[in-house]
Amino acid sequence: MTERRFRHDPADMWWLPEANCIGTDPELFFPVGTSEPSLSQVEAAKRICHACAVRRDCLEWSLVTFQDAGVWGGLDEEERRVIRRARRRSVVAETELDALQPAV
Repeated sequence: MTERRFRHDPADMWWLPEANCIGTDPELFFPVGTSEPSLSQVEAAKRICHACAVRRDCLEWSLVTFQDAGVWGGLDEEERRVIRRARRRSVVAETELDALQPAV
Protein backbone atom coordinates (compact mmCIF):
# COMPACT_ATOMS: atom_id res chain seq x y z
CA MET A 1 0.00 0.00 0.00
CA THR A 2 1.36 3.40 -0.92
CA GLU A 3 0.77 6.09 1.67
CA ARG A 4 0.26 9.77 0.90
CA ARG A 5 3.18 11.20 2.77
CA PHE A 6 3.19 14.97 3.33
CA ARG A 7 1.29 15.71 0.13
CA HIS A 8 -1.71 17.89 0.71
CA ASP A 9 -3.80 20.57 -0.82
CA PRO A 10 -3.92 23.75 1.29
CA ALA A 11 -7.68 23.77 0.65
CA ASP A 12 -7.83 20.64 2.81
CA MET A 13 -6.91 22.85 5.76
CA TRP A 14 -10.13 24.90 5.57
CA TRP A 15 -10.60 24.21 9.28
CA LEU A 16 -7.41 25.95 10.40
CA PRO A 17 -8.83 29.48 10.91
CA GLU A 18 -11.44 27.97 13.27
CA ALA A 19 -8.90 26.06 15.38
CA ASN A 20 -8.52 26.92 19.08
CA CYS A 21 -4.74 26.81 18.72
CA ILE A 22 -4.62 29.85 16.43
CA GLY A 23 -2.93 32.59 18.39
CA THR A 24 -1.30 30.12 20.79
CA ASP A 25 2.47 29.69 20.78
CA PRO A 26 3.10 26.75 18.38
CA GLU A 27 5.94 25.57 20.62
CA LEU A 28 3.29 24.37 23.08
CA PHE A 29 2.16 21.75 20.55
CA PHE A 30 5.69 20.52 19.77
CA PRO A 31 7.44 19.73 23.05
CA VAL A 32 10.94 18.31 23.01
CA GLY A 33 11.70 15.20 25.04
CA THR A 34 9.78 13.25 27.65
CA SER A 35 10.68 15.18 30.79
CA GLU A 36 8.00 16.32 33.23
CA PRO A 37 7.86 19.84 31.69
CA SER A 38 7.40 18.31 28.21
CA LEU A 39 4.64 16.00 29.42
CA SER A 40 2.91 18.95 31.09
CA GLN A 41 3.18 20.83 27.80
CA VAL A 42 1.52 17.92 25.93
CA GLU A 43 -1.33 17.90 28.44
CA ALA A 44 -1.81 21.67 28.09
CA ALA A 45 -1.90 21.36 24.31
CA LYS A 46 -4.42 18.52 24.51
CA ARG A 47 -6.70 20.63 26.74
CA ILE A 48 -6.75 23.33 24.06
CA CYS A 49 -7.55 20.72 21.41
CA HIS A 50 -10.31 18.99 23.36
CA ALA A 51 -12.33 22.21 23.49
CA CYS A 52 -11.86 22.84 19.75
CA ALA A 53 -14.78 22.74 17.31
CA VAL A 54 -12.59 21.48 14.43
CA ARG A 55 -10.64 18.91 16.43
CA ARG A 56 -11.75 15.94 14.32
CA ASP A 57 -10.87 17.71 11.08
CA CYS A 58 -7.43 18.60 12.44
CA LEU A 59 -6.86 15.03 13.59
CA GLU A 60 -7.92 13.56 10.26
CA TRP A 61 -5.68 15.98 8.37
CA SER A 62 -2.73 15.03 10.58
CA LEU A 63 -3.38 11.33 9.95
CA VAL A 64 -3.64 11.53 6.16
CA THR A 65 -0.62 13.84 5.88
CA PHE A 66 1.44 11.76 8.34
CA GLN A 67 2.24 14.51 10.80
CA ASP A 68 4.52 12.53 13.07
CA ALA A 69 5.49 15.24 15.54
CA GLY A 70 3.52 17.24 18.04
CA VAL A 71 -0.06 17.31 19.21
CA TRP A 72 -2.72 17.37 16.47
CA GLY A 73 -6.44 16.95 17.04
CA GLY A 74 -5.83 16.32 20.72
CA LEU A 75 -3.58 13.30 20.21
CA ASP A 76 0.17 12.93 20.56
CA GLU A 77 2.51 11.12 18.18
CA GLU A 78 2.06 7.66 19.65
CA GLU A 79 -1.73 7.93 19.85
CA ARG A 80 -1.85 8.88 16.16
CA ARG A 81 0.55 6.03 15.28
CA VAL A 82 -1.89 3.56 16.85
CA ILE A 83 -4.72 4.87 14.67
CA ARG A 84 -2.61 4.75 11.49
CA ARG A 85 -1.55 1.15 12.24
CA ALA A 86 -5.16 0.12 12.84
CA ARG A 87 -6.22 1.73 9.58
CA ARG A 88 -3.46 -0.05 7.65
CA ARG A 89 -4.46 -3.39 9.19
CA SER A 90 -8.07 -2.73 8.24
CA VAL A 91 -7.14 -2.03 4.61
CA VAL A 92 -4.98 -5.17 4.47
CA ALA A 93 -7.79 -7.26 5.98
CA GLU A 94 -10.28 -5.93 3.42
CA THR A 95 -7.87 -6.73 0.58
CA GLU A 96 -7.41 -10.26 1.91
CA LEU A 97 -11.18 -10.74 2.17
CA ASP A 98 -11.64 -9.52 -1.39
CA ALA A 99 -9.09 -12.10 -2.56
CA LEU A 100 -11.12 -14.86 -0.88
CA GLN A 101 -14.33 -13.93 -2.70
CA PRO A 102 -15.21 -16.32 -5.54
CA ALA A 103 -14.97 -14.84 -9.02
CA VAL A 104 -18.37 -14.09 -10.52
